[in-house]
This record gives sequence, structure tokens and C-alpha cells, in this order.
Amino acid sequence: MPKFTTEYYIDRLRKMIQCKTVSVRGSFTPDEFTKLREVMKELFPEIHKRAEIKIFSDDCWIYKIEGKDKTRNIMLMSHHDVVEATGEWKYPPFECEEHEGKIWGRGVFDTKTSLFSEFQALEELLSEGFSPACNLYIGSSHNEEHSGDGIPSATEFFKEQGIGFEIVLDEGGAITEPPVDGVKSGKCAMVGIHEKGRYTLYCTATTDSIYQDITKAKKKNPVEQMTDFIAAVQSSDIFIRRLNKQVKDMFTFIAPHLGFPLGFVFSHLGVFGPVVKKVMPKLNPQAKGLIGTTCSFTKIEGSSLSKKCTATAYLQPVSSEDFKKDLDSFISLAKEYGVTVEEGQNNEYHEPADISTPGFTYTKKCIEEIFPDCPVVPFILPTGGTDVRHMTAVSPCTLRFTPLKVSNKQLGLVHCPNENLDIPCIKDAIKFYKHFVRNYK
Repeated sequence: MPKFTTEYYIDRLRKMIQCKTVSVRGSFTPDEFTKLREVMKELFPEIHKRAEIKIFSDDCWIYKIEGKDKTRNIMLMSHHDVVEATGEWKYPPFECEEHEGKIWGRGVFDTKTSLFSEFQALEELLSEGFSPACNLYIGSSHNEEHSGDGIPSATEFFKEQGIGFEIVLDEGGAITEPPVDGVKSGKCAMVGIHEKGRYTLYCTATTDSIYQDITKAKKKNPVEQMTDFIAAVQSSDIFIRRLNKQVKDMFTFIAPHLGFPLGFVFSHLGVFGPVVKKVMPKLNPQAKGLIGTTCSFTKIEGSSLSKKCTATAYLQPVSSEDFKKDLDSFISLAKEYGVTVEEGQNNEYHEPADISTPGFTYTKKCIEEIFPDCPVVPFILPTGGTDVRHMTAVSPCTLRFTPLKVSNKQLGLVHCPNENLDIPCIKDAIKFYKHFVRNYK
């Protein structure tokens, strides 16, 4: 029986980090992914003896360990692809070296450490003769980093087979610095319960458009039309702003851990909600994005001499119901400026997790038992793009949380040079996943 020391774990994780599983949009080179699959067989023999394994797309893994109750299912997720390790690194990006009390390398946070911890926890449990209460799945995609088809393909299979999940636990949240100052512990377990949608709109102004600047009594060219329209969208704030349920939940959960006055304000949103809603847009762009649709314009093309000017609008809604009205407002304003709007393909919106489910209650309890000093706070991912968003089609409780303690500085290094993770995080993560799997009934 091996001694489960920190060094033992790092040596095993290092073998996964050394596989340069960089995903590239539009292509797939299997060599490093095949290497990682062989490493997983070497590291986790008990799982590979027991699991039913399906591969979707080029290399999306779905492992299933049959449980005592074969009619129920839960899933742990993390992706095994990484972004390129460009830029200048203090230490080699694919060696998982130990320096300054941390491990360094591409994927140590996003998300090979959590994937390793899920497998390691299950490997240890199976080696002890453990059998899960219900079917336990581990899912890991090869192309999450560019919103690929791995987990969507698996989700379609689950839908076709009528397979649903009581909980799906993926990346997206962690144990981080609180969203507001004043939490005594200095860390919160941020559990993502929703992420904003993604909508692309193509906007066009032409010389045939009827738009006249009445202040100057002259017909404007397409570039001037588009410029005026973009300015109007940004200045008039045509989108609905409200404290939706997920934002209220965030404030309600964190309120008991704050002093006066914030704790009092967040505990009485029925009274102070309008004030909070008014203040949030002034805090920062991300705060504004939590209370309604955001819009940014890209790819503006045209010249004062051309007959057409185009622009791409990228909208991220929080609420599907509000967005229907937001879209009408956007198109209506566009007409005023002689701009036509066409919806892009692959637009998406996924429903939030239901935190009234037993799955959320159980996850919260597990976090509190392993990390008792870290209040659990549900939140909305302001950008999103996690694989688990696709799983809302087969689960009412899709949660975004990895049991890793990170600073805001470490979070900022995701997809950047010098990605790193504090060494004690590895044991803590394995401990959490063992607790989560062992005690699920």
C-alpha cells in the first residue's frame, strides 16, 4: 500500500502535466492525448478495471462506475485539454516543478489538478473495496478550452438514453477571496450556479438606410450611422436591470459572514434591493454584468467611402425571459439608426442550477465539512464557457466548483504564463472528493 504523501501525489500529477494536451480550434493532433490516456491507465488501475469507458468526439472521456442503485447517477467533471503555454515562464510549463511552496505549470489549476484529484480519490476508495451508492461518472473533455464538441456529444448520448444526473460538479468556482470586503475568514467557497448566455448579432448599415441627423439636417453615411448606433447602445442602457434570484442568493448566503452595514443591507434586500441594484453598475463592469445583459461590439468594418458598414455585437444575458425583451429593444433602437440586425448561429443560453435541490444542499454540506472556515456562496460566472453548461439538459443541479484554494492573483494567471497552485491544495482536493463520493447516499 503506497504512502499517500504530498510528494507521492505530486509525482503522479506531474505525469499528467507533462502530457502537452493543447487543444486547437478546428484540428486535433492525438499524440499527447493518447499519451495522457496511457498515463491514466498506469496511474489508476483499479478504476480501469471497474469502469465502463466511452469516448465521444476525438477524446472526450466518460467513465462510469456502477453503483448499488443503478437507476441514479452523479457526475464529477474536469477537462484535460489546456491552452498553449506561450510567453515567458519562470519555470518550465510542462514539468510541474515545485518552487516557492507551489507547483508550476500549464493546467495545474485549469484543470488537471482537479481531474487528478477526482481520479485519485476514486482510485483510493475502490482500492479499499468501496462501492458507490449510485452510478458514479467522471467526465473529461479534450476541447473545453475552445467550446468544443466533447461534452455536448456526450450530453446528446445521455439525452437519447434517458440518463439524468442528480448532481454534476465541474470547474468554474473555487475557494477564493470574497466578492465583497468584510468576510472574516478571508476566503469563500464560490459555487457557480449559473453562467451568462452567448449571443452574436450582425449589424449592418448601408447607403440605402434612412437615417438623418436632425440636428444637422443631413443624411449620414453608413459608418456614421453605425457609430451613432453603437454610442446609443452604450449610453442609453436599453437592457433590463434587476437583482435576479441568483444574485439575491449570492448576497443572502454571504450576509451572515459580513459585519455592519453590508451584512444588514444584504440581509434585507426587500428594502435595500433598489439601492444595491443602482450601486452595482458603478462598482465594476463584472458587477454590472450580474444584473442584466451586457453588450460589446467587435469587428467593425467599413469606411466613409463605402456603401456598407458592419459590426458584430456580442451579448451576454443573465435571464432568458429578460433577454427576449432586451433583444426587441436592441432591434428597435437599431431601426432608429437605419441599422439592420441578423442573429448569428450557435447562440446559447442555459438555465441556472436549482439550489433548492438535495444535490446543492449535499454539496454545500461537504464543502462546509472539509473547509469549515470558508462560507459557501453561490454566484453567476460573468464570462462562463464551462463544459457543465451543456449538462443542464440532463441535470437540475449543475455546479461549478473545484476544491482548490487560490488567490485572485493565481486566478489571473489562468491562460497566462506562470500558472501555479499552492502545494497543500492537492491533498485538500483529494480529501474533498473522497468525502463527497463516500458519503453520497
